[in-house]
Amino acid sequence: MKTADQLLVKQINKMIVLNTIYKKRPVSRAEIAKITGLNKSTVSALVDELLVEELVLETGIGESQGGRKPVNLSINQEVGHIIGIDLGVNYILSVMTNFAGEIIWEKRIDCQAAYSSSPAQRIAELELLIREAMQQAPPTVRGIIGIGIGVPGIVNYEQGLILSAPNLGWENIGLRSIIEQQFGVPVFIDNEANAGAIGEKWFGAGKRADDLLYVSAGTGVGAGIIINNELYRGAKGLAGEIGHMTVSLDGFPCSCGNTGCWEEYSSEKALFRYLKKYRDIRTLTIFDVVKEALAGDAVAREAFQYVGKYLGIGVANLINAFNPQLVIIGNSLPLVGDFLMDELKQEAAKRCFAARYFSIPILSSQLNMHACAMGAAALVISRLYASPVS
Repeated sequence: MKTADQLLVKQINKMIVLNTIYKKRPVSRAEIAKITGLNKSTVSALVDELLVEELVLETGIGESQGGRKPVNLSINQEVGHIIGIDLGVNYILSVMTNFAGEIIWEKRIDCQAAYSSSPAQRIAELELLIREAMQQAPPTVRGIIGIGIGVPGIVNYEQGLILSAPNLGWENIGLRSIIEQQFGVPVFIDNEANAGAIGEKWFGAGKRADDLLYVSAGTGVGAGIIINNELYRGAKGLAGEIGHMTVSLDGFPCSCGNTGCWEEYSSEKALFRYLKKYRDIRTLTIFDVVKEALAGDAVAREAFQYVGKYLGIGVANLINAFNPQLVIIGNSLPLVGDFLMDELKQEAAKRCFAARYFSIPILSSQLNMHACAMGAAALVISRLYASPVS
């Protein structure tokens, strides 16, 4: 009889093998053993189990290295589907992916401003969108494997509890239990910037970076921090709340209760505060302002440049603190492109101590507005079947 410790070791090894197949596909059993350091017989036994469970498939014959030609393995991308949610302040974006992380359905709905809708109303909108996604799912072996949700706030990711989401007006919302009870599938919840970092690491601009910062610049500002291929959460899982760094002692009041927070100068809130001096902003969305700037509107462009300057100041501080290989700017603000990014890069280069010695790329998100939702989908894969984010 195997002990509990032996069963745990086997499960961990099985997750490592599946994660290797996911990342390196197509890959042979011998290559898996070489990559993971597991012995060949252990790999073979675990692969056999994964084949029986239909999580992986044999996908053809590889090149011979002097002996018998190896059988290549890949993920069974049709074993089941995953729903990834970006629970924005004024929108909800849902994607449904196959097991390989390819989007097969998506929908974004616009919502009332957070301050004018209750948590119950926003959760009801979320549930309707999840139900619609499930109705669109083609038949598979395992159906809907799980749901991942990125939330703009402080999250106890182990409990699926939203401790505080100031821009939503939420406090102590047990979102995971609500959604699991409603739909009967595993639910994983994380901060939206963490989800965005995971999305870029798995599927976007951060694939080759071991150490990266993902800065989510939208209604608020937050960061997902990946160090040595792992998401850095801090002692209590609250790392990355960079938008609430104080940058002005007597600055604008923030929804968190403090004053002078960085996000009051570098987010959509700052953009609309700038625009308000020149026009009526009551019916404008961030996507409207992006279109205006791209169409040549001078005031809209000035607003993005103003916000880009402040984003650059904060990014320089983050580079000095973390020394990443790469910084990725995501969420809504970088959708405008160079009008924001040029100003950001210029300000960061001027203020970044590390830039005196080597260049640190600062890129717009490769996944654009999909980063959080795709990262939320990756949460399901990583928590159920794989190791954290590497």
